[in-house]
Amino acid sequence: MVIAVKTDHLVDPIDFLGYKEKVAEINERIIHKTGVGNDFLGWVDWPVDYDKEELRKIKETAAYVRANYDVLVVCGIGGSYLGARAAIEALNGNVRGHKPEIIYMGQTFDPTYLSENIEYLRGKKFAVNVISKSGTTTETSVSFRLLRELLEQRDGVAAARKAIIATTDAKKGALLELCKKEGYVRFVLPDDIGGRYSVQTAVGLFPIACAGIDPEEILKGSAAARLDESTGDLSANEAYRYAVIRHEMWSRYHKAVEFFVTYVPSFVQLGEWWKQLYGESEGKEHKSLLPDSVTFTTDLHSMGQFIQDGSPVFFETTLHLTHHRHDIKVPHDEENLDGLNYLEGRSLGNIQDRAFEGTLAAHTEVAKNNNVVLELERMDAYHLGYLFYFFERACAMSAYLNGVNPFDQPGVEVYKKNMFHLLGKPGF
Repeated sequence: MVIAVKTDHLVDPIDFLGYKEKVAEINERIIHKTGVGNDFLGWVDWPVDYDKEELRKIKETAAYVRANYDVLVVCGIGGSYLGARAAIEALNGNVRGHKPEIIYMGQTFDPTYLSENIEYLRGKKFAVNVISKSGTTTETSVSFRLLRELLEQRDGVAAARKAIIATTDAKKGALLELCKKEGYVRFVLPDDIGGRYSVQTAVGLFPIACAGIDPEEILKGSAAARLDESTGDLSANEAYRYAVIRHEMWSRYHKAVEFFVTYVPSFVQLGEWWKQLYGESEGKEHKSLLPDSVTFTTDLHSMGQFIQDGSPVFFETTLHLTHHRHDIKVPHDEENLDGLNYLEGRSLGNIQDRAFEGTLAAHTEVAKNNNVVLELERMDAYHLGYLFYFFERACAMSAYLNGVNPFDQPGVEVYKKNMFHLLGKPGF
C-alpha cells in the first residue's frame, strides 16, 4: 500500500459502513463514465491509455530544451501550471542551480512581477512553454505576448519559433491556429480532461521532463494508484476512505475548513495544487469545505496558535513521509549557549518526526481536533504520481458525495465577465 490513510488521530468516529453502498454506486459511475460531468472523466484511465508517441516526443523535446536553454518559462494559470510546479519543487527542492531554471508567468496581471521577470529574461537564453486550451485565457495570453515579443525582437522570428512550445487543444482555438501558422512544437491537452486533473498529461509532464524528472515514473505511479483505487470496496480503497472522512467532517460534524498539512517547505506548491483541485471541484451550491494549507513546523509559530486554541471549525489532513530523502545531524558546540547540545548527533529527520508526533498529540489529545494522516513512504516521481492520482480519485468521489459536478467551474466565470466589462472588451 503506497498511501495509508491513518484514522488513529480522528477524535470523532466515521461511519464507513453507512457509505458502503453509496461509494460502490458512485465508483461504478466513475469507472463507466456515467456520472454528471462525464465528458471530463478522461483522467480516470489516462495513466494507462496515454499517448505513447506523445510521451516520446515530450522526452525528446525536453532534452532539447535542457541542452539549449538556461531558463524555461512555464506560461499558464491554474491547472495549466500548478501541477507541474508542485512536482518540480517537491522533487527538485527549492535550492537554485538546476538547469534549466524554471520560472512561472501567465498566472497574474501584477505589473511588478511581470516586469521583473521580463527584465530578468532579457539577459537569459530562455524557452517558453505556453499552456492554454483556448489560447485566449487573459492572464496567460498577456504574458505570452510579452514573452513572444521579447524573443522575436531579441533573437529573431526563426529562433523564437524554436524556443516556443505550446500545449493546447488538438482541434480548435487561437493558440492552435498560432501554432499552425508559426510551426511551434505542440502538445495536446485532451478534450476530456480538465486543467486541474491534467498534471499527468503533457500539461504537467513536459515541464516536469524539462526539469530532469522522468515523466514515465509519474505515469507509473498514477497507473498503480488507478489499479488500487478502482475498487468500489470501501475497506480496500484508501482514496475513497479519505473522501468519506472529508464528507463526514462536513456533513455530520459541520466542519467548514480542511487544513492540508505538510512538514516540507518544498511541498508548499503541492498544497496550492491540492487547494485548486478541491476548491474548484467542490466549491459549489454552498456545500463544501474550504481547502487551506499550512507548512509545519514553520506555521506552528503563527497559525499553530489558531489551530491549537481557535474556533474549532476545521480538521487537519497531514501528509507524513516515513523516509526523508536527505538528512543531516546537529553538530556539537563547545559553549552550548543555545542549549542544544542535548540534540547533538541527532538527525534532523529524527527531530522532525518527533515534532510531527508532538504536534499530533497537541492538536488531537489537547485541542480535540480531528487529524487524518496520509502516510507516504517517500517522495520521488513514482510516489508523487501515485499521490496525484490518489487525490484526483478522492476528489471525484468527495464531490459526488456532496451531490455536485466535480468537473465544471461556473463561479470562475463571474469575475471574468465583470473584468471584461470594466476593460471595455467587445460584447461585455
